Amino acid sequence: MKKYDYLIVGTGLFGAVFAQEMTKQGKSCLAIDKRDHIGGNIYTKEMENINVHVYGAHIFHTSNKATWEYINQFAEFNHYVNSPIAVYKDELYNMPFNMNTFSKLWGIRTPAEAQAKIKEQIAELGITEPQNLEEQALSLVGVDVYEKLVKGYTEKQWGRDCKDLPAFIIKRLPLRFTYDNNYFNDRYQGIPVGGYTAIVEKMFEGTDILLNTEFKSFIAGHPDVADKVIYTGMIDEYYDFCYGPLQYRTVSFETEVLDMPNYQGNAVVNYTEREVPYTRIIEHKHFEFGKQDKTVISREYPTEWKPGMEPYYPINDTLNGGLFAKYRALAEQETKVFFGGRLGNYKYYDMDKTIEAALELVAQM
Repeated sequence: MKKYDYLIVGTGLFGAVFAQEMTKQGKSCLAIDKRDHIGGNIYTKEMENINVHVYGAHIFHTSNKATWEYINQFAEFNHYVNSPIAVYKDELYNMPFNMNTFSKLWGIRTPAEAQAKIKEQIAELGITEPQNLEEQALSLVGVDVYEKLVKGYTEKQWGRDCKDLPAFIIKRLPLRFTYDNNYFNDRYQGIPVGGYTAIVEKMFEGTDILLNTEFKSFIAGHPDVADKVIYTGMIDEYYDFCYGPLQYRTVSFETEVLDMPNYQGNAVVNYTEREVPYTRIIEHKHFEFGKQDKTVISREYPTEWKPGMEPYYPINDTLNGGLFAKYRALAEQETKVFFGGRLGNYKYYDMDKTIEAALELVAQM
């Protein structure tokens, strides 16, 4: 096998941006991935002429104009605005928590009425120093919003009762006193026309790619394949879990094709009742305003991560923070291996922040 300047482990967005920029500089790159496709978790797959977000909904949003212009080099973005719906029992509410939500909850019309109602509920609770997530959330939004829209969803996400979760997980719960269902405050947002896979394919032009390839076995057979390694896999796995595994939450998806043009009328519908086993249903065609005769939906089931499963959300508590610090100390001693992305840095990244972090690493090379 020929020698490369860079071996990129993982073909997600971080690796794709790095490969694109280094290839432009005339560097040679080999990217490997244990999966049978490129794109990592932003991978989209066509089903019934619909671009399905295989690993969960990915809505691009940013306030950074330079980042927006960067990603728009590789695709045309539509004007999709994320406006999820929340279902609690037989009730339906707008998200994020805004005047439409409060009007439905209490039959009020004005911001002053909504603010007074929330303030009254918080005062009645008398919570001064929240001891757990439940008390923290109640002290921020009051009983009604918490019970119907926060409690069950959060408990499904974390797999434990809100009283057993630390308060710091919820630092704030945004309350908007306008009739605006736009979930993100960012100026720029949308979905790439044609899906995310097409973007990653363009970014990897000029890069050699090997799929179905595990890093450890590959590097054992090709120890000198590249001068430097960009590693976007799990940092603890790279070091053979020498300090023990970092913890994650993961998600399983139940995707099905339905013989109807429209199932739920919205791309994202959250189910906030704990007794409903999934947290939300995604109807993929609505991300691109599809008119197809059929539709594809995905139910999302959060679960505890175990080795061998796909890790999604780092559990950034005190225990895991200390453990990651030990792995980070090992990483800082490396001279030819650089860690990046969500798994390499044990940190959840939105897509815009992933791009910015990859460009920062490029600037260091």
